[in-house]
Amino acid sequence: MTTASKKRKIVINPVTRVEGHGKVTIHLDEAGRIEQTRFHIVEFRGFERFVLGRLYWEVPVIIQRLCGICPISHLLCAAKAMDVIVGADKLTATGEKMRRLMHYGQTFQSHVLHFFHLSSPDLLFGFDAPVAKRNIIGVIMEYPEIATKAVLMRKFGQEIIKATAGKKIHGNGAIPGGINKNLSIPERDEFLKKIDDMVEWSVEGLNLFKDIYRKDMEKLSSFGSFESNFVSIVRKDGAFDLYDGNLRARDADGKIIFDQVKPNEYLDYIREGVRSWSYMKFPFIHSLGQEKGWYRVGPLARINNCDYMDSPMAEKERREFMELGGGRPVHSTLAYHWARLIEVLYSAEKMKELLNDPDLQGNDLVTTGERRSEAVAFLEAPRGTLFHHYKIDDNDQVEMANLIVSTTSNNEPMNRAVKRVAEDYLAGQEITEGLLNHVEVAIRAYDPCLSCATHALGRMPLVVSLIDAEGREISKRIKG
Repeated sequence: MTTASKKRKIVINPVTRVEGHGKVTIHLDEAGRIEQTRFHIVEFRGFERFVLGRLYWEVPVIIQRLCGICPISHLLCAAKAMDVIVGADKLTATGEKMRRLMHYGQTFQSHVLHFFHLSSPDLLFGFDAPVAKRNIIGVIMEYPEIATKAVLMRKFGQEIIKATAGKKIHGNGAIPGGINKNLSIPERDEFLKKIDDMVEWSVEGLNLFKDIYRKDMEKLSSFGSFESNFVSIVRKDGAFDLYDGNLRARDADGKIIFDQVKPNEYLDYIREGVRSWSYMKFPFIHSLGQEKGWYRVGPLARINNCDYMDSPMAEKERREFMELGGGRPVHSTLAYHWARLIEVLYSAEKMKELLNDPDLQGNDLVTTGERRSEAVAFLEAPRGTLFHHYKIDDNDQVEMANLIVSTTSNNEPMNRAVKRVAEDYLAGQEITEGLLNHVEVAIRAYDPCLSCATHALGRMPLVVSLIDAEGREISKRIKG
């Protein structure tokens, strides 16, 4: 048997309980040691090309078709960019607050879906539990109260989206310069009947995870973990904000790398690399270079990055969470869930605050100003910082579009998490389905939206390689 034939290649295809299509390849040497790991994105969606030539006011509705899980994030980020195009430098009170309510509803339902439906089976039953049990049906059978509350929480968030965007999926409520409807009194009153339950159940979900995490702190805190930089938006006073703010980056020790970077300055600070084996790009902090400048986004980055949260219960939980880092950022991969559930509570608190705000019943919905030709917008999507950049020609048509999607920024971190878990749990072991699920658990912590993230730069040729029985390439053809 040749050396090449003694080596092993493990493929996880598809990665399950995530949005979109991806696979993992793990190469082991003759001794069973990890040689190479890669998280591949195997689909491609070219929305940056699809919107070229379209009228700018169509973009928010078109671009959200990237995804059926987080369309509101793209709708709002594109709408914010088009606000700049139409000169709407400050929205009306009703316009901004309706958008914020829409965004909190989106974040609430998306986080609830991810934690309870996709990730909780691993945490409640164990990473090695039988696959027939380790799923949402298993949760319903063994923890019916948890499952029922999870369904009702997600339903509440979706109803908020419907009331603000017009539809639960792919609505059109956000338009350049504002919003196209307010919140009626009957809609408001119906939500107010349920909002206290949403706040209470958010606390219960957070306590559920904290109990699980603390019972096996040594394993779970180090699982798939490593130190990194973090990027998110914060308000001018450093406060946590999901809808608006400027960019802040911290290093692994918590020192600020840059702060208050405005949307139109992002290219001076963030760049995108590409690699031949993935349709996802690899963003990095320009001043640090591609090797050291990669970073994490999403709930973990947002909680680490902000100075405080402006809702009392979530702020109390944030302070407790930050104690895990002992004065430094929290780097635990599975702490993404802890941070995510703090954001669920924050979103519930902010929805309650807005539902009691009479501005939501205002009739001044849209504003405009001086027309512009280029715009960049930031938004914190459930999975992390979202960038939308557009140029519009004199005929009101899109001539350039660039997106940096949350999951794209987490591309390098997810690859590193896969490698860390493979080295810790697979090297030298008899490979079982349960052990392979450990790799997927690390990926799921990031809640990746692979459909949103699949974009590429430059040409995308078709490459066909012919490999012999010993793993040697004997022929290659390239088309395109």
